[in-house]
Amino acid sequence: MTENQKVIEVENLVTHYGDRMILQGVTMDVRENEIMVIMGGSGSGKTTLLRHLMALETHTSGTMKILDQDIDQLTAIEMFDLRKKLGVAFQGGALFSSMTVGENIMLPLYEHTDLDPTTMEIMARMKLEVVSLAGFENLMPSELSGGMIKRAAFARAIIMDPKILFCDEPSAGLDPVVASALDDLILGMRDAMGMSVVVVTHELESTFKIADRITILDKGKILMIGTVDEVKKSKSERV
Repeated sequence: MTENQKVIEVENLVTHYGDRMILQGVTMDVRENEIMVIMGGSGSGKTTLLRHLMALETHTSGTMKILDQDIDQLTAIEMFDLRKKLGVAFQGGALFSSMTVGENIMLPLYEHTDLDPTTMEIMARMKLEVVSLAGFENLMPSELSGGMIKRAAFARAIIMDPKILFCDEPSAGLDPVVASALDDLILGMRDAMGMSVVVVTHELESTFKIADRITILDKGKILMIGTVDEVKKSKSERV
C-alpha cells in the first residue's frame, strides 16, 4: 500500500452548532486498509467528527473528500450512492426489536438491492459466520447477549461489503473478555474484507490493540495524530 492512498481526506474542517464552534480547523486523513481510532474527552468533538466522516453533517468551512469524492460537490443521488459504500455499527447495536437477527442483517439488502430473498439469506448467513454468530439468524435481538448484539450489528454493517466501516464505541458496556473478542473481530474483518475502519472509543486497551493510527481531539482541535508508539511516547500532558 502506498502511503498516499487515502479513503478520507479532511482539510481545515470547521463546524458550528448554532453560535458554538465545535470543530476548529480539523485536518486529518484515513488511509486504505487502516484502523483509525478517534479519541478525546467528553465534549471534545469526537462524535461530531464521526458524523462528518460519515457524511451526515454539513460543515461551516473546510473541505472533505470521501473515496476521492468532494462531498460538497455531490448531488443528492451521488451522495446516496456514496453512503452505500459506508458501513456503520452503532453504539447500542441499534437492532430492530421486532425483526429476527437475520431480517435485521438483510435490511440494507432489501433497501438497496434487487436481490432475490434466497440470495439475501445466503449473504446474511455468510456475514453471521464472519462475526461468529452462525445459526443465530432466527433468534430475536432480545434473545442475544450484549456482545452478540454488537456482533450482529457488525454483520449488518458489512452486509454490503463497505469500503469504510465506522464504529461508535464498539466495546462500551461490555466486560473485558467480550470487549477483547470484539477487538479481534474488528481486526479480522479489516483483514478479511480489506476495508478501512474508523473507531470512536474511550477504551485505551482496545485502542492500543487495534489502532494503526490514533487521532486525539481536544476541545474541537486535533491534539495529535500518530501511531500507538508515538502516542505512548508523547510528552504532551493533555495526551
